[in-house]
Amino acid sequence: MVCFPVCVQCGTRSNPCRCKVVGPTLGFVAFAVAAVVEWPVGAVVYVFRHMKGRRIMAHPATVVYPRVNRAIPI
Repeated sequence: MVCFPVCVQCGTRSNPCRCKVVGPTLGFVAFAVAAVVEWPVGAVVYVFRHMKGRRIMAHPATVVYPRVNRAIPI
């Protein structure tokens, strides 16, 4: 059995039913994939350049998830 997280966001005005399932769920998957790649790289960069490492590690949460979530209105 494979468990897959389902994210629900209610109260949005981007669609008539005011509830989103697909966008937040795909956003979470994109966040997880980006985090697996970017967090180790950010940790290595953080040793030498603190602010650059922090920006790399924050990228999945500040850029990837919001863009995917907003791109899919349902």
